[in-house]
Amino acid sequence: MATESSESEEEGKIRGGNDKLIVDEDLREMGKNAAWSVSSCKPGNGVSALRDDNLETYWQSDGLQPHLVNIQFQKKVKLQLVVMYIDFKLDESYTPSKISIRAGDGFHNLKEIKNIELVKPTGWVHISLSGADPRETFVNTFMLQIAVSSNHLNGRDSHIRQIKVYGPRPNPIPCQPFQFTSMEFITYSTVR
Repeated sequence: MATESSESEEEGKIRGGNDKLIVDEDLREMGKNAAWSVSSCKPGNGVSALRDDNLETYWQSDGLQPHLVNIQFQKKVKLQLVVMYIDFKLDESYTPSKISIRAGDGFHNLKEIKNIELVKPTGWVHISLSGADPRETFVNTFMLQIAVSSNHLNGRDSHIRQIKVYGPRPNPIPCQPFQFTSMEFITYSTVR
């Protein structure tokens, strides 16, 4: 029994990170379609620093934990992956160590879908939103909330340098059960 609990604890831990952002081609970035907000920020280190594609800038929270990043969509979207750039080497005690990801229709009914522990991450950290069931490959939601519940070295404020949210790329041909990859097959995919 003791080994089972330690194995499940290891599943929620993420170590390291990638220097380069690598994402499957069948995913698209959904963050540009959302309204972003944060629970608090230091002047000059707000939401715009999370979305500017610059790894030198960062969002810095200001206040008591948990620190929240809210991502709200006008219509229900399918989300599959959250990617964050976090740098323990530069940020030390400002680096998040425990992150909770919640989804729902709005602030009133958010449910936790992932609880992640980060161990000295440096680089792009990929967090899959798929469930335990292999058929649950994405989350269908109006709102995603990323909550930082604790930092490394008991730090109070948090630094997150970038956040990107990905969902599945829509099928270019409606009512088509599968997706062709070449233009020639797409041309001959319908009967006149």
